[in-house]
Amino acid sequence: MIRLTWVQPEDLIGHELRQAAEDGRAAAFAAEVGGIAGRWHAAGGHDAPPRAGASGGAAARLRGVAEDLLDELAVLPSPLEEPTGLADIIAACPSWPGPPRSSAASPGPAAFSGRVLAAWQGRVAGCVLGKPVEKIPREGIREIAEATGNWPIRGWFTARGLPDEVAARWPWNRRSAVNSLAENIDGIPEDDDLNYPLLALSVLERHGREFTTADVAKLWLDELPAGRTFTAERVAYRNLLDGLEPPDTAAHRNPFREWIGAFIRADVYGWVNPGDPATAAEFAWRDARLTHTANGVYGAMFAAAMCAQALAGEGAVEIVEAGLSVVPGKSRLHHAVRQAVEDALALEDFEDVVDRLHRRHGTLHWVHTVNNAALTAAALVHGRGDFTRAIAGAVAGGWDTDSAGATAGSIAGALAGAVPGQWIVGGGLASSLTGFDGVGLDMLARRTQEMMKA
Repeated sequence: MIRLTWVQPEDLIGHELRQAAEDGRAAAFAAEVGGIAGRWHAAGGHDAPPRAGASGGAAARLRGVAEDLLDELAVLPSPLEEPTGLADIIAACPSWPGPPRSSAASPGPAAFSGRVLAAWQGRVAGCVLGKPVEKIPREGIREIAEATGNWPIRGWFTARGLPDEVAARWPWNRRSAVNSLAENIDGIPEDDDLNYPLLALSVLERHGREFTTADVAKLWLDELPAGRTFTAERVAYRNLLDGLEPPDTAAHRNPFREWIGAFIRADVYGWVNPGDPATAAEFAWRDARLTHTANGVYGAMFAAAMCAQALAGEGAVEIVEAGLSVVPGKSRLHHAVRQAVEDALALEDFEDVVDRLHRRHGTLHWVHTVNNAALTAAALVHGRGDFTRAIAGAVAGGWDTDSAGATAGSIAGALAGAVPGQWIVGGGLASSLTGFDGVGLDMLARRTQEMMKA
Protein backbone atom coordinates (compact mmCIF):
# COMPACT_ATOMS: atom_id res chain seq x y z
CA MET A 1 0.00 0.00 0.00
CA ILE A 2 1.30 3.45 -0.90
CA ARG A 3 0.99 5.93 1.95
CA LEU A 4 1.35 9.33 0.33
CA THR A 5 2.60 11.76 2.95
CA TRP A 6 1.17 15.17 3.84
CA VAL A 7 -2.12 14.97 1.92
CA GLN A 8 -4.40 12.27 3.33
CA PRO A 9 -7.25 13.69 5.42
CA GLU A 10 -6.62 11.25 8.28
CA ASP A 11 -3.07 12.64 8.49
CA LEU A 12 -4.22 16.27 8.31
CA ILE A 13 -6.89 16.52 10.98
CA GLY A 14 -4.48 16.37 13.93
CA HIS A 15 -2.42 19.16 12.40
CA GLU A 16 -5.56 21.22 11.73
CA LEU A 17 -6.59 20.89 15.37
CA ARG A 18 -3.19 22.18 16.41
CA GLN A 19 -3.51 25.02 13.88
CA ALA A 20 -6.85 25.90 15.47
CA ALA A 21 -5.12 26.24 18.83
CA GLU A 22 -2.43 28.46 17.31
CA ASP A 23 -4.72 30.81 15.37
CA GLY A 24 -7.18 31.37 18.21
CA ARG A 25 -10.12 29.30 16.96
CA ALA A 26 -9.79 26.73 19.76
CA ALA A 27 -10.30 29.48 22.33
CA ALA A 28 -12.88 31.49 20.41
CA PHE A 29 -14.95 28.41 19.52
CA ALA A 30 -14.07 26.16 22.43
CA ALA A 31 -17.23 24.06 22.30
CA GLU A 32 -17.08 23.51 18.55
CA VAL A 33 -13.37 22.71 18.35
CA GLY A 34 -13.51 20.61 21.49
CA GLY A 35 -16.41 18.65 20.05
CA ILE A 36 -14.59 18.03 16.78
CA ALA A 37 -11.48 16.85 18.63
CA GLY A 38 -13.58 14.58 20.82
CA ARG A 39 -15.31 12.97 17.85
CA TRP A 40 -11.97 12.43 16.11
CA HIS A 41 -10.41 10.74 19.11
CA ALA A 42 -13.54 8.70 19.76
CA ALA A 43 -13.32 7.37 16.21
CA GLY A 44 -9.76 6.23 16.89
CA GLY A 45 -7.97 9.22 15.38
CA HIS A 46 -4.56 10.40 16.54
CA ASP A 47 -3.01 13.74 17.33
CA ALA A 48 -0.57 15.37 14.92
CA PRO A 49 2.64 13.35 14.72
CA PRO A 50 5.71 15.41 15.70
CA ARG A 51 7.81 14.42 12.67
CA ALA A 52 6.21 11.95 10.28
CA GLY A 53 4.06 12.98 7.33
CA ALA A 54 1.85 9.89 7.26
CA SER A 55 0.35 7.45 9.73
CA GLY A 56 0.04 3.69 9.36
CA GLY A 57 -2.11 2.20 6.65
CA ALA A 58 -4.87 1.28 9.09
CA ALA A 59 -5.69 4.96 9.57
CA ALA A 60 -7.17 5.08 6.06
CA ARG A 61 -10.44 3.74 7.47
CA LEU A 62 -10.91 7.14 9.14
CA ARG A 63 -10.68 9.13 5.92
CA GLY A 64 -14.36 9.96 5.59
CA VAL A 65 -14.61 11.11 9.20
CA ALA A 66 -11.49 13.20 8.78
CA GLU A 67 -12.82 14.89 5.65
CA ASP A 68 -16.04 15.89 7.43
CA LEU A 69 -14.20 17.24 10.46
CA LEU A 70 -11.71 19.20 8.35
CA ASP A 71 -14.61 20.90 6.60
CA GLU A 72 -16.28 21.72 9.92
CA LEU A 73 -13.07 23.33 11.20
CA ALA A 74 -12.70 25.32 7.98
CA VAL A 75 -15.87 27.34 8.56
CA LEU A 76 -14.63 28.65 11.92
CA PRO A 77 -12.82 31.99 11.37
CA SER A 78 -9.70 32.96 13.26
CA PRO A 79 -10.35 35.88 15.63
CA LEU A 80 -6.82 37.22 15.16
CA GLU A 81 -6.05 40.35 13.14
CA GLU A 82 -3.93 38.53 10.57
CA PRO A 83 -5.20 39.25 7.05
CA THR A 84 -3.95 37.58 3.88
CA GLY A 85 -5.14 40.05 1.22
CA LEU A 86 -2.38 42.41 0.11
CA ALA A 87 -4.33 45.63 0.65
CA ASP A 88 -5.29 44.51 4.14
CA ILE A 89 -1.71 43.51 4.93
CA ILE A 90 -0.43 46.92 3.86
CA ALA A 91 -3.10 48.63 5.98
CA ALA A 92 -1.98 46.57 8.98
CA CYS A 93 1.65 47.68 8.56
CA PRO A 94 2.03 51.22 9.93
CA SER A 95 5.63 51.39 8.70
CA TRP A 96 5.05 49.95 5.24
CA PRO A 97 8.02 51.26 3.21
CA GLY A 98 7.69 53.71 0.38
CA PRO A 99 9.44 53.40 -2.98
CA PRO A 100 13.21 53.87 -2.94
CA ARG A 101 14.57 57.25 -3.92
CA SER A 102 15.78 57.26 -7.48
CA SER A 103 18.11 59.62 -9.25
CA ALA A 104 20.54 59.69 -12.12
CA ALA A 105 23.18 58.54 -9.63
CA SER A 106 21.19 55.50 -8.45
CA PRO A 107 23.15 52.27 -9.02
CA GLY A 108 22.11 50.00 -11.86
CA PRO A 109 21.91 46.20 -11.74
CA ALA A 110 25.64 45.79 -12.45
CA ALA A 111 26.47 47.49 -9.16
CA PHE A 112 24.99 44.57 -7.24
CA SER A 113 26.82 41.75 -9.02
CA GLY A 114 29.10 40.84 -6.13
CA ARG A 115 26.36 40.90 -3.53
CA VAL A 116 23.96 38.82 -5.64
CA LEU A 117 26.60 36.14 -6.17
CA ALA A 118 27.40 36.20 -2.45
CA ALA A 119 23.69 35.81 -1.69
CA TRP A 120 23.46 32.68 -3.87
CA GLN A 121 26.68 31.31 -2.36
CA GLY A 122 25.49 32.09 1.15
CA ARG A 123 22.15 30.39 0.59
CA VAL A 124 23.93 27.27 -0.63
CA ALA A 125 26.36 27.28 2.30
CA GLY A 126 23.66 27.62 4.96
CA CYS A 127 21.52 24.97 3.30
CA VAL A 128 24.34 22.43 2.98
CA LEU A 129 25.47 23.05 6.56
CA GLY A 130 21.99 22.30 7.85
CA LYS A 131 21.18 19.33 5.61
CA PRO A 132 22.79 16.44 7.51
CA VAL A 133 21.28 17.49 10.85
CA GLU A 134 17.77 18.20 9.60
CA LYS A 135 15.26 16.56 11.97
CA ILE A 136 17.89 16.21 14.71
CA PRO A 137 16.87 18.24 17.77
CA ARG A 138 18.99 20.99 19.20
CA GLU A 139 20.65 18.88 21.88
CA GLY A 140 21.66 16.28 19.32
CA ILE A 141 23.21 18.86 17.01
CA ARG A 142 25.30 20.20 19.85
CA GLU A 143 26.41 16.76 20.98
CA ILE A 144 27.50 15.84 17.45
CA ALA A 145 29.40 19.10 17.05
CA GLU A 146 31.07 18.85 20.43
CA ALA A 147 32.08 15.23 19.84
CA THR A 148 33.87 16.19 16.62
CA GLY A 149 35.52 19.37 17.91
CA ASN A 150 33.15 21.66 16.00
CA TRP A 151 31.41 23.55 18.81
CA PRO A 152 30.66 26.37 18.47
CA ILE A 153 30.00 25.38 14.86
CA ARG A 154 32.77 26.73 12.65
CA GLY A 155 32.81 24.24 9.79
CA TRP A 156 30.90 21.50 8.01
CA PHE A 157 29.57 18.59 10.04
CA THR A 158 31.60 15.40 9.80
CA ALA A 159 31.29 11.74 10.69
CA ARG A 160 35.04 11.49 11.15
CA GLY A 161 35.84 10.96 14.80
CA LEU A 162 32.18 10.79 15.80
CA PRO A 163 31.79 8.17 18.55
CA ASP A 164 29.53 5.26 17.60
CA GLU A 165 27.21 5.84 20.54
CA VAL A 166 26.62 9.49 19.53
CA ALA A 167 26.02 8.48 15.91
CA ALA A 168 23.50 5.86 17.06
CA ARG A 169 21.71 8.31 19.33
CA TRP A 170 21.49 11.04 16.71
CA PRO A 171 21.49 9.47 13.22
CA TRP A 172 22.18 11.79 10.31
CA ASN A 173 19.43 12.72 7.90
CA ARG A 174 19.72 9.67 5.66
CA ARG A 175 19.08 11.49 2.37
CA SER A 176 21.56 14.27 3.08
CA ALA A 177 24.46 12.60 4.87
CA VAL A 178 25.68 11.14 1.57
CA ASN A 179 26.46 14.54 0.07
CA SER A 180 26.61 17.22 2.77
CA LEU A 181 29.29 16.14 5.24
CA ALA A 182 32.78 17.58 5.09
CA GLU A 183 34.17 14.35 3.69
CA ASN A 184 31.68 13.92 0.84
CA ILE A 185 30.60 17.37 -0.37
CA ASP A 186 31.20 17.26 -4.12
CA GLY A 187 29.14 19.92 -5.86
CA ILE A 188 25.90 21.45 -4.67
CA PRO A 189 23.30 18.80 -3.77
CA GLU A 190 19.65 19.11 -4.74
CA ASP A 191 17.36 20.51 -2.07
CA ASP A 192 13.93 22.13 -2.01
CA ASP A 193 15.55 25.18 -0.37
CA LEU A 194 17.51 25.60 -3.61
CA ASN A 195 14.90 24.40 -6.12
CA TYR A 196 12.34 27.00 -5.09
CA PRO A 197 14.64 29.97 -5.76
CA LEU A 198 15.23 28.46 -9.20
CA LEU A 199 11.47 28.36 -9.77
CA ALA A 200 11.15 31.99 -8.68
CA LEU A 201 13.85 32.93 -11.16
CA SER A 202 12.05 30.93 -13.85
CA VAL A 203 8.71 32.64 -13.30
CA LEU A 204 10.40 36.03 -13.62
CA GLU A 205 12.23 35.01 -16.79
CA ARG A 206 9.08 33.58 -18.39
CA HIS A 207 6.51 36.15 -17.31
CA GLY A 208 8.46 39.23 -16.26
CA ARG A 209 7.99 41.39 -13.21
CA GLU A 210 4.20 41.44 -13.67
CA PHE A 211 3.88 37.68 -13.09
CA THR A 212 0.76 36.40 -11.33
CA THR A 213 -0.02 33.68 -8.82
CA ALA A 214 -1.55 31.70 -11.68
CA ASP A 215 1.77 31.93 -13.51
CA VAL A 216 3.50 30.40 -10.48
CA ALA A 217 0.92 27.61 -10.35
CA LYS A 218 1.27 26.79 -14.03
CA LEU A 219 5.04 26.73 -13.75
CA TRP A 220 4.83 24.27 -10.88
CA LEU A 221 2.57 21.97 -12.86
CA ASP A 222 4.94 22.16 -15.82
CA GLU A 223 8.28 21.86 -14.05
CA LEU A 224 8.04 20.82 -10.39
CA PRO A 225 7.73 17.08 -9.71
CA ALA A 226 5.00 16.49 -7.12
CA GLY A 227 7.35 14.22 -5.21
CA ARG A 228 9.70 17.17 -4.64
CA THR A 229 7.01 19.05 -2.71
CA PHE A 230 6.16 18.74 0.98
CA THR A 231 3.57 19.94 3.51
CA ALA A 232 1.72 23.07 2.29
CA GLU A 233 3.17 22.85 -1.21
CA ARG A 234 2.03 19.26 -1.66
CA VAL A 235 -1.48 20.06 -0.43
CA ALA A 236 -1.70 23.04 -2.78
CA TYR A 237 -0.41 20.90 -5.64
CA ARG A 238 -3.15 18.38 -4.92
CA ASN A 239 -5.69 21.18 -4.80
CA LEU A 240 -4.55 22.44 -8.19
CA LEU A 241 -5.01 18.98 -9.66
CA ASP A 242 -8.46 18.87 -8.09
CA GLY A 243 -9.37 22.02 -10.01
CA LEU A 244 -9.14 24.63 -7.25
CA GLU A 245 -7.85 28.11 -8.07
CA PRO A 246 -5.56 30.31 -5.97
CA PRO A 247 -6.00 31.42 -3.24
CA ASP A 248 -8.34 28.52 -2.42
CA THR A 249 -5.40 26.22 -3.12
CA ALA A 250 -3.77 27.59 0.03
CA ALA A 251 -6.71 27.18 2.38
CA HIS A 252 -8.56 24.01 1.41
CA ARG A 253 -7.69 21.19 3.80
CA ASN A 254 -4.23 22.64 4.27
CA PRO A 255 -3.19 22.65 7.93
CA PHE A 256 0.38 23.54 6.89
CA ARG A 257 -0.56 26.97 5.52
CA GLU A 258 1.53 28.77 8.14
CA TRP A 259 4.55 26.50 7.88
CA ILE A 260 7.88 27.46 6.37
CA GLY A 261 7.37 26.62 2.68
CA ALA A 262 6.72 30.14 1.40
CA PHE A 263 9.54 31.57 3.54
CA ILE A 264 12.09 29.46 1.62
CA ARG A 265 10.77 30.54 -1.80
CA ALA A 266 11.21 34.29 -1.41
CA ASP A 267 14.89 35.24 -1.68
CA VAL A 268 14.98 35.87 -5.43
CA TYR A 269 12.10 38.33 -5.13
CA GLY A 270 14.30 40.38 -2.83
CA TRP A 271 17.42 40.06 -4.96
CA VAL A 272 15.68 41.46 -8.03
CA ASN A 273 14.49 44.48 -6.02
CA PRO A 274 17.63 45.77 -4.28
CA GLY A 275 16.83 48.42 -1.70
CA ASP A 276 13.08 48.12 -2.37
CA PRO A 277 11.56 45.93 0.36
CA ALA A 278 7.98 46.89 -0.50
CA THR A 279 8.15 45.63 -4.08
CA ALA A 280 10.08 42.55 -2.94
CA ALA A 281 7.34 41.78 -0.42
CA GLU A 282 4.61 42.25 -3.00
CA PHE A 283 6.38 39.82 -5.38
CA ALA A 284 6.67 37.30 -2.53
CA TRP A 285 2.97 37.74 -1.69
CA ARG A 286 1.99 36.78 -5.24
CA ASP A 287 3.98 33.55 -4.92
CA ALA A 288 3.08 32.71 -1.31
CA ARG A 289 -0.70 33.01 -1.66
CA LEU A 290 -0.67 29.89 -3.83
CA THR A 291 0.11 27.76 -0.77
CA HIS A 292 -0.09 29.83 2.42
CA THR A 293 -2.19 32.23 4.46
CA ALA A 294 -1.57 34.76 7.25
CA ASN A 295 1.81 34.16 8.95
CA GLY A 296 2.84 31.75 6.22
CA VAL A 297 2.49 34.59 3.71
CA TYR A 298 4.08 37.13 6.07
CA GLY A 299 7.13 34.88 6.39
CA ALA A 300 7.71 35.05 2.64
CA MET A 301 7.25 38.82 2.60
CA PHE A 302 9.58 39.19 5.59
CA ALA A 303 12.32 37.13 3.92
CA ALA A 304 12.01 38.92 0.57
CA ALA A 305 12.14 42.36 2.19
CA MET A 306 15.25 41.41 4.15
CA CYS A 307 16.94 40.07 1.03
CA ALA A 308 16.16 43.31 -0.81
CA GLN A 309 17.56 45.43 1.97
CA ALA A 310 20.65 43.24 2.38
CA LEU A 311 21.75 44.16 -1.15
CA ALA A 312 21.76 47.80 -0.07
CA GLY A 313 24.52 46.90 2.41
CA GLU A 314 22.94 48.03 5.65
CA GLY A 315 23.49 46.39 9.04
CA ALA A 316 21.69 43.29 10.30
CA VAL A 317 19.34 45.20 12.61
CA GLU A 318 18.31 47.54 9.78
CA ILE A 319 17.76 44.57 7.49
CA VAL A 320 15.47 42.84 10.00
CA GLU A 321 13.61 46.11 10.58
CA ALA A 322 13.01 46.34 6.83
CA GLY A 323 11.57 42.83 7.00
CA LEU A 324 9.31 43.72 9.90
CA SER A 325 8.04 46.79 8.07
CA VAL A 326 6.04 44.52 5.72
CA VAL A 327 4.65 42.26 8.47
CA PRO A 328 1.39 43.27 10.21
CA GLY A 329 2.23 44.70 13.60
CA LYS A 330 -0.37 42.65 15.50
CA SER A 331 0.62 39.32 13.95
CA ARG A 332 2.25 36.45 15.77
CA LEU A 333 5.21 36.64 13.42
CA HIS A 334 5.85 40.30 14.12
CA HIS A 335 5.76 39.76 17.89
CA ALA A 336 8.02 36.70 17.68
CA VAL A 337 10.67 38.43 15.56
CA ARG A 338 10.56 41.58 17.67
CA GLN A 339 11.21 39.58 20.84
CA ALA A 340 13.95 37.56 19.15
CA VAL A 341 15.78 40.72 18.07
CA GLU A 342 15.54 42.19 21.56
CA ASP A 343 17.06 39.03 23.02
CA ALA A 344 19.80 38.91 20.39
CA LEU A 345 20.81 42.46 21.23
CA ALA A 346 20.67 41.95 25.00
CA LEU A 347 22.27 38.53 25.54
CA GLU A 348 25.94 37.78 24.94
CA ASP A 349 25.63 33.98 24.60
CA PHE A 350 23.52 32.93 21.60
CA GLU A 351 22.57 29.73 23.41
CA ASP A 352 20.69 31.90 25.91
CA VAL A 353 18.84 33.53 23.01
CA VAL A 354 17.87 30.12 21.65
CA ASP A 355 16.77 28.98 25.10
CA ARG A 356 14.25 31.81 25.15
CA LEU A 357 13.10 31.06 21.60
CA HIS A 358 12.42 27.44 22.52
CA ARG A 359 10.56 28.41 25.68
CA ARG A 360 8.29 30.72 23.70
CA HIS A 361 7.82 28.64 20.55
CA GLY A 362 8.60 25.08 21.57
CA THR A 363 5.05 23.91 20.92
CA LEU A 364 5.19 24.89 17.26
CA HIS A 365 6.10 22.31 14.65
CA TRP A 366 9.80 22.33 13.80
CA VAL A 367 9.03 23.58 10.27
CA HIS A 368 6.61 26.35 11.27
CA THR A 369 7.24 29.85 9.91
CA VAL A 370 7.07 31.76 13.20
CA ASN A 371 9.77 29.94 15.14
CA ASN A 372 12.15 29.59 12.20
CA ALA A 373 11.80 33.21 11.09
CA ALA A 374 12.43 34.41 14.65
CA LEU A 375 15.50 32.17 14.91
CA THR A 376 16.82 33.41 11.56
CA ALA A 377 16.42 37.04 12.60
CA ALA A 378 18.10 36.39 15.94
CA ALA A 379 21.04 34.63 14.28
CA LEU A 380 21.56 37.53 11.88
CA VAL A 381 21.40 40.18 14.58
CA HIS A 382 23.54 38.30 17.08
CA GLY A 383 26.05 37.47 14.33
CA ARG A 384 26.75 41.18 13.83
CA GLY A 385 27.86 40.74 10.24
CA ASP A 386 29.89 37.55 10.83
CA PHE A 387 28.80 35.07 8.16
CA THR A 388 29.84 31.96 10.08
CA ARG A 389 28.05 33.03 13.26
CA ALA A 390 24.88 33.75 11.31
CA ILE A 391 24.55 30.38 9.59
CA ALA A 392 25.89 28.44 12.58
CA GLY A 393 23.34 30.05 14.89
CA ALA A 394 20.45 29.37 12.52
CA VAL A 395 21.43 25.70 12.23
CA ALA A 396 22.29 25.16 15.90
CA GLY A 397 18.82 26.39 16.88
CA GLY A 398 17.58 22.95 15.92
CA TRP A 399 14.38 23.61 13.99
CA ASP A 400 14.34 23.55 10.17
CA THR A 401 18.12 23.54 10.00
CA ASP A 402 18.70 23.68 6.25
CA SER A 403 15.93 26.23 5.62
CA ALA A 404 16.88 28.62 8.43
CA GLY A 405 20.54 28.18 7.53
CA ALA A 406 19.84 28.92 3.87
CA THR A 407 17.94 32.16 4.50
CA ALA A 408 20.45 33.34 7.10
CA GLY A 409 23.26 32.56 4.66
CA SER A 410 21.57 34.39 1.82
CA ILE A 411 21.17 37.57 3.84
CA ALA A 412 24.53 37.39 5.59
CA GLY A 413 26.28 36.76 2.26
CA ALA A 414 24.60 39.69 0.55
CA LEU A 415 25.28 41.93 3.54
CA ALA A 416 28.99 41.09 3.57
CA GLY A 417 29.33 41.15 -0.20
CA ALA A 418 31.45 37.99 -0.07
CA VAL A 419 31.28 34.54 1.52
CA PRO A 420 34.35 33.19 3.33
CA GLY A 421 36.26 30.69 1.22
CA GLN A 422 35.71 27.82 3.67
CA TRP A 423 31.97 28.01 2.94
CA ILE A 424 32.12 28.15 -0.86
CA VAL A 425 30.68 24.95 -2.34
CA GLY A 426 32.24 24.47 -5.75
CA GLY A 427 30.78 22.81 -8.80
CA GLY A 428 27.34 22.96 -10.32
CA LEU A 429 23.94 22.77 -8.66
CA ALA A 430 22.11 19.45 -8.86
CA SER A 431 18.42 19.87 -9.66
CA SER A 432 15.53 17.90 -11.11
CA LEU A 433 14.13 21.12 -12.60
CA THR A 434 14.38 21.40 -16.38
CA GLY A 435 17.42 23.35 -17.55
CA PHE A 436 19.00 23.83 -14.14
CA ASP A 437 20.90 20.62 -13.41
CA GLY A 438 24.60 21.47 -13.23
CA VAL A 439 24.13 25.24 -13.45
CA GLY A 440 26.79 27.38 -11.78
CA LEU A 441 26.07 30.04 -9.19
CA ASP A 442 27.84 32.68 -11.26
CA MET A 443 25.36 32.06 -14.07
CA LEU A 444 22.42 32.19 -11.64
CA ALA A 445 23.70 35.48 -10.28
CA ARG A 446 23.91 36.98 -13.80
CA ARG A 447 20.41 35.78 -14.64
CA THR A 448 19.11 37.25 -11.37
CA GLN A 449 20.63 40.64 -12.19
CA GLU A 450 18.92 40.59 -15.57
CA MET A 451 15.56 40.45 -13.78
CA MET A 452 16.24 43.67 -11.87
CA LYS A 453 14.47 46.81 -12.99
CA ALA A 454 16.95 48.81 -15.07
